[in-house]
Amino acid sequence: MGRYIAGVISAMLLMLAGIFVWQGVAQQEAPPPPAPPPPEAPRYDPMAAGDPGRIGPPPPEATELTREQRRFYRYDRNRDTMITRAEMMASRTDAFRDLDSNGDNYLTFEEWAVRTSERFAGADSDGSGALTPAEFATTRQRRSASSRTRCNC
Repeated sequence: MGRYIAGVISAMLLMLAGIFVWQGVAQQEAPPPPAPPPPEAPRYDPMAAGDPGRIGPPPPEATELTREQRRFYRYDRNRDTMITRAEMMASRTDAFRDLDSNGDNYLTFEEWAVRTSERFAGADSDGSGALTPAEFATTRQRRSASSRTRCNC
């Protein structure tokens, strides 16, 4: 009986050694990592013939947005040049305190939604359900004279 147990144990040890050898060979046969591509030589560009350090045409100039365009794009979340009612209402969450119509120092959603919907409907002159840039420009708040002065402290 001892021979059978010794035979089973030696067979298991041989199988375990075979697995380790098999995995070791598999790891050695892995292909080497690809070599990095050779650096490209700079190409001649006739646009940069006057300046040898520059290759290609100059980058385009970034245009400065006007104050009204920046304000429009803050509301226009999906950049489709149209402000929907949902986009207009989503950006008005900071103005709840200013919209308290009954003066109870609590702003219900209904108070806020009614005032914002009325403002949106007043600005939507063509009744399309979306504001164009020209329609949105009419919603701009007028700045008071005191906000235009700057402190020269």
